[in-house]
Amino acid sequence: MLACNLRPLTTGAFRLDGGGMFGLIPKTMWSKWTEADADNRIALVTRSLLVETRDGLVLIEAGCGDKWTNKERTMYALAPRTAVDALAEAGVDPREIAHIVLTHLHFDHAAGLTRFDGAGTTNLVPVFPNARVHVQRTEWNDALANKSTMTRTYLRSHLEPIAHAIELYDGAAAPLDRIELLPTRGHTWGHQSILVRPASGETSPSVLFAGDACPTLHHAHPAASLGYDMLAYDAMLSKREILGRAAREGWLVAFDHDPHHALARATEHDGRVELTPHS
Repeated sequence: MLACNLRPLTTGAFRLDGGGMFGLIPKTMWSKWTEADADNRIALVTRSLLVETRDGLVLIEAGCGDKWTNKERTMYALAPRTAVDALAEAGVDPREIAHIVLTHLHFDHAAGLTRFDGAGTTNLVPVFPNARVHVQRTEWNDALANKSTMTRTYLRSHLEPIAHAIELYDGAAAPLDRIELLPTRGHTWGHQSILVRPASGETSPSVLFAGDACPTLHHAHPAASLGYDMLAYDAMLSKREILGRAAREGWLVAFDHDPHHALARATEHDGRVELTPHS
């Protein structure tokens, strides 16, 4: 059972190269898990968690936003949907969000933090004007320095308008009611996963939002890593550690990019973690 004060939100859809998403796994294997289009791209989503806490409404991840040219939309098959649309369906105004917690600052996680201020303008403003934004210090500094092999994933247009709202952390922390930050170095140097604990008096399980440490159900496979990981070996170790904890401690695992499954339950067999979809 999922707590009533925690809600997965699908904030967009896009496509990326299947080989890039599964790294060393050959297409003969990953094509059994997901179908590629004529350009070898697989269907993905961006997903957030909306959490009610004693510190206010918390949004985990901000999605891609809407600051994209037609060329970029075509390249990534970006759907015309944002976190604002998903929140509206949940009856929440962006001004009600008190905190945003990000796994990292790549465009598909952080571009939704900002928007253009009116039609035809290039002036950028925060989408969530009252929110504090929580991220690892290493991630913030790397994003500003564009420290990535993907030269167009850390964009200052996503970051500068919200710089005044940033809260930075150096490792594990519990900055908010129910929210714990778990460093999961690998996809980036400053990647973090977010653990959402049940509210006081609840018996529902904790939920681990693993981010790109485990973006889909199929990435539970030990060899399924992202071609975009900065530190592939560290990413494998981080995934092994957090999924192992999820299995041992009874956490649910939430996926940021799986188009079919928002949540899964982790079980461990002979030292290997398996993920089973959770409705």
